[in-house]
Amino acid sequence: MTMGNNQELSPEQREELLRTLRARFEKNMNRHEEIAWAEVQAKLGANSTKLWSLHEMERTGGEPDVVGYDQNTDEYIFYDCSAESPKGRRSVCYDREALESRKQHKPKNSAMDMAADMGIEILTEEQYRELQKLGRFDTKTSSWVKTPDHIRKLGGAVFCDRRYDTVFLYHNGAESYYAARGFRGSLRV
Repeated sequence: MTMGNNQELSPEQREELLRTLRARFEKNMNRHEEIAWAEVQAKLGANSTKLWSLHEMERTGGEPDVVGYDQNTDEYIFYDCSAESPKGRRSVCYDREALESRKQHKPKNSAMDMAADMGIEILTEEQYRELQKLGRFDTKTSSWVKTPDHIRKLGGAVFCDRRYDTVFLYHNGAESYYAARGFRGSLRV
């Protein structure tokens, strides 16, 4: 993780974020039926760095929500649950190497760099498919997912979307970027 900043939320930002997260949590109980908000809030209150990362997920349009709990690590799992790929994270190529390989018309950033700066991980294909069991996401957009090393070494990267009521995995050159492609992240708290 290369979070290059020691961001702290103001008390007002913190309260606003917690209100937003709680409202989303209560509105979408199907995503976390066995989890109580009070327990999630206690974890968030004890970790300002993770709260800042959630704020960044929210600020960029991800609409983060709890999608699970890992008993082995005692962590709540948040995914970006916006209907479409987060608006503030679109038009980015896959990673720094891809960004630097472009000679002209470079995007402003890469998905992997943005995720690292936010303190989150890009969803894997498996996590993306888990998310799709909770609703219908990316029916008009697409999202980069963590690309296996053997594909990336050959210059490619992979992304997913949902069309025809089916989740598809596609490939593209890692340096490509599109207005309708962003990335979704996960965070463990």
